[in-house]
This record gives sequence, structure tokens and C-alpha cells, in this order.
Amino acid sequence: METNQLLSYILFTPFVGALLLLVFQRDQEEQIRFFGLAISVITFIISLVVYSKFEPQNPNFQFVQKIPWISSLNVSYHVGIDGLSMLLLLLTTFITPLTLLSSWKSINKNIKEFTIFMLLLEVGMVGVFVSLDLFLFYIFWEAMLIPMYFIIGIWGGPKRIYASVKFFVFTMFGSLLMLVAIIWLAVSAGAVVGHFTTDIVELYSIGPAAAKNYQNWMFLAFTLSFAIKVPLFPLHTWLPDAHVEAPTAGSIILAAVLLKMGTYGLIRFCLPLFPSAAMTFAPYISVLAVIGIIYGALVAMVQKDMKKLVAYSSVAHLGFVVLGIFAMTQESMQGAIIQMVNHGLSTGALFFLVGVIYERTHTREISEYGGIAKIVPLFAVAFMFASLSSIGLPGLNGFIGEFLILLGSFKSPVLNSWWYTIFAASGVIFAAVYLLWMYQRVVFGEVKNPKMEKLTDMAPREIFIFGAMAVFIVWIGVYPNTFLKISDRSTAKVILQVNAPPPVNISN
Repeated sequence: METNQLLSYILFTPFVGALLLLVFQRDQEEQIRFFGLAISVITFIISLVVYSKFEPQNPNFQFVQKIPWISSLNVSYHVGIDGLSMLLLLLTTFITPLTLLSSWKSINKNIKEFTIFMLLLEVGMVGVFVSLDLFLFYIFWEAMLIPMYFIIGIWGGPKRIYASVKFFVFTMFGSLLMLVAIIWLAVSAGAVVGHFTTDIVELYSIGPAAAKNYQNWMFLAFTLSFAIKVPLFPLHTWLPDAHVEAPTAGSIILAAVLLKMGTYGLIRFCLPLFPSAAMTFAPYISVLAVIGIIYGALVAMVQKDMKKLVAYSSVAHLGFVVLGIFAMTQESMQGAIIQMVNHGLSTGALFFLVGVIYERTHTREISEYGGIAKIVPLFAVAFMFASLSSIGLPGLNGFIGEFLILLGSFKSPVLNSWWYTIFAASGVIFAAVYLLWMYQRVVFGEVKNPKMEKLTDMAPREIFIFGAMAVFIVWIGVYPNTFLKISDRSTAKVILQVNAPPPVNISN
């Protein structure tokens, strides 16, 4: 297995798996489930091989493969990863098999189509994180929309059509602006290097010269597209609907990976390609991030639906990530990267657990619950563990990410004010309020609903899924250096690209 082809194996294994599923008969449900799970596990194993060969001390792109694609436009199949994308790649390949496993009982119609869409979704997500050509990146960015649209629209709740269309329209609107900016940037870069180029490495080497005098407009076009995906306040309105109506598997993958594509795009493109504009708009975007932290938390407090509460918590948690990105310090950027992973694990676990209890009761209304700790003690412990992780309890993963973001924001010369940190820190307190209040009303007290007395506790399959997430929740909380060292050099390079007066020459 050649090293420079490893990323292609990760990318195309689920694609080939999805094609092979077409030959299965619809009534071969168990075989389809096991085959889909096996393909996703193989993809995860290949990603572990990539991790084992990854060199954290090297800030440049690794495992690079470049094959000419559209020669007339100088577009290539160009893939590679650095410390920014390594962790997100691992998160994607780790969460996908767990997501398929979580849908083993809950998805009981059109299983063949569901498994195909999940594998195609993995292709799109992996493609976004490994693409080193803007045209290729855009292809995967758009391709990811299609399977997610169908996952929500076919297997979702009563308002699934409304939610899936809203998700698609919001994301598509931002994507079209990004496409215009990609063409604009590629043409502008052509005036510098002598040819039309969408190659990220080449655009990095040119520096801000590629954007000329239009840097602010290009920055805003890219940022709007990514902000919708994050979602950043006030562009978040599609998220609660999508989460509430999506099946459990859709909610897990949406929270764990899809939202990170927006924050990843901000770091990968907006900061290094448009450094002057990034510095100019950083305070304004940081204000929106802080508003999102507080607004998301306050709205989460008044939710009656557990899933909607967790959805609004995502708005708050991703606000922390955006604040960390635009504080533009080493600590805040490292915190933002690790917090992307933390949110994927913690919120993914919360959505999974809400799905576990929903499968048994067919209600997510908090008022319907109460006193279930005595009936389902394992679930109660797991739910508390995931809630504390999301709150940011020291010793669990959420703490280290929020601490680094707040520390970096406090020291930030770009923001140049500790008011951002003070207001953002209030979000930690609010998170404790809405999550512990939900936990108290769901788990403790007297059993009000007679239906709850017939609940069964978590099955071995469900314990395994949660246990896999819990291992990394504790690992990151106790010894975060394992993960921080992966992105250390790459985040330092991004900050250098933004702050260095001359264009930085970056090549492999």
C-alpha cells in the first residue's frame, strides 16, 4: 500500500462499498447492515494507518497525491492532509461506523438506500477534509448535501420535508457565493502566476496577492458559506429543524462532523488566503460568535424537546470554536481544533442517548419523563457522563477546549479586549444550567408517566457505541497532548500566514 495513495483508499472505499450495495436484494437486510458496517470499519482502519504514519512535527501537507483532472483549467485531483485535517479525518471515520451501528434497530425501512446514503455521505465528508484543490473541495462540499437531504427527508420525523429543504436551501445559497469567490480568486491568481489555478498550495504560496484589492469581498463570500454550515448566529435557524426531524443517525453525523466542515473551512481558506480581511472582520465575527454562545444557551434553557435543547447547545458550542479561530492566537486556535473534536464526541453522544430513550418511549418531551434513574440506571449514568462532558467538567474533554479558547481570546492582540472572554465564559455557566436542569427533570424525581415503568436499560450494542465515545471523552480530558501535538505545527503555520507581512512561501 503506497503512502501517497492512502487518502484515496479512505476516500473511495466507502464509495465502492456504496456501489457494491446496489447488487444486494432489498430483503437482505442483515447482510446489508453488516456489509455497510464492515466497509466503514475498513475505512476507519485505513485512517488509523494514516495516523500511524503521520508526522506531527511536519507542518506541511502529507500523503499528497496529485493527478491532472481538467487540464484546460489546471484543475487536479489533489489530496493531502496536515495537522488541521488529521483529527477531523479520524473523527469522521470513527463516528461513521458508530452511526451505522446506532441505526441497527431504529431504521427499519429502505435499509439498503439508507446504508448507501450513509457511505456516500462519508465520501463527501472525507473529501472536504482532504481536498487540496478548491474545485475538488467544492465538488465534495456540494456532494455531501445530497445524501444528507435524503437521510433527513426519508427517515426523519413528521416535518422532515420542510427540514430537509430548509437545510438544502440554506447551504446551497452559501455554496453559490463560495463558487463565485473560487472563480474570482482563481482568475485573480492567474494574473500573478500566469495561469488559472485552484490549487490551494499554489494559492498559499502567492499569499494575499491572489486576492488583490478584492480581498474583503472574497473573504465575506467564503465566510458566509462556512458560517451557514457552522452555523454562526444569526444563520443558525436551519439547524434545530434539521436536528429535530433527522433520525438519530442523521443527528449524530450532523453534529459530529458536518458542522465542523464550516469551522474547518474558516481555518483552511478564510484566514490564510485573505489575512488582511480576516484581521479586519475578526472583531465583528467574534461578536457574532459570543452572541451565539449566549443566545444558544438561553434558548436551550426554555426547550421542551430534548433533541431541540441539544441542537441549540450546538449553536453555543460552535460559537466557542469560531471565537477561538478569530482570536488568532496559538492557544485559541489549538482550542478551536480540539473543541471541534470534543463537540463531535460529546454532542454526538447526547444525540445518541436521546435516540436510545426515544426508541423506547417515542417521545422527546422532557415533561413526559422523570424518575427513570431507578428503572434504567445504566442509561442515567451514561446521560450524566455525556452531559458533564458537554458542560466542560475538568477531567473530561470539553474543559480543555474551552479553557484554551478562553485563554487565547484573553491574550488575543486581534480582539484586544477581554470583554469577549468574559461574555463567552458565561456560556459555560449557562451550559451547566440547561443540561443539568434537563438531566434533573428527565432522570430524577418521581415516575409521573406509567409508560416509563416498562423501560428497558441500554443493550450491549448501545453500551458499546457509548463506551467507544466515552474512551476518547476521558482520554482527551486527562491527556489532551496526544491530540494537541497533531495540530500544533499546523495551527502555528496558519497564524504565521495571517500575521506575516510578506506572502509566506509554503510548498511540500
